[in-house]
Amino acid sequence: MNPFVQSRWLGLCWLGSALISTSALAAPAEAAASAPQLQPASGAACPALLNKTFLRLQDEKPQNLCQYSGKVLLVVNTASKCGFAGQFEGLEALYAKYKDQGLVVVGFPSADFMRQEYESGKEIADFCQNTYGVKFPMMAKTHVSGDDVNPLFADLIKQTGTRPKWNFYKYLIGRDGKTVKAYSTATNPKEADFIADVEKALGIPK
Repeated sequence: MNPFVQSRWLGLCWLGSALISTSALAAPAEAAASAPQLQPASGAACPALLNKTFLRLQDEKPQNLCQYSGKVLLVVNTASKCGFAGQFEGLEALYAKYKDQGLVVVGFPSADFMRQEYESGKEIADFCQNTYGVKFPMMAKTHVSGDDVNPLFADLIKQTGTRPKWNFYKYLIGRDGKTVKAYSTATNPKEADFIADVEKALGIPK
């Protein structure tokens, strides 16, 4: 990327971080991928919040979130070109440390805030893997705010009363698939208080 253009991107991102508490600029809507609803495994109880299907980032195969029933989910709207992209490192570290105890981090790339995401799924996947070694599940690029908000984020916003105001907003969903707590962009996944909340949701004793 041309150094001048790159510096402009970074400058815009850090400008956005100073405006976290204000309404973000709306990005033009990209084509929304549709996929048939998949049914949860036979006999499995799936909370309504999770009974939604999205396309996986890497191969666009439908993924129903019912597969994560009974686990703790950390849902994050990501953006590769944002100055907060360094949080990928902390999110992956959380996933690696606690996945065996039932934590699943799920990333939802979005260009809703100043278009700070790549156009193609391949570019996004390559960036996440090559730059931060991301192994946690990532879904295809989507809308997390505005009129075209995807169904999961629409429910999260309704349940918490808090919508993403910038990239890397976080929603921690309990094992019951109903208990949800929202965290702002400024909440670093490496923070002790945030990790304590994750451990509490997982049922890990202090």
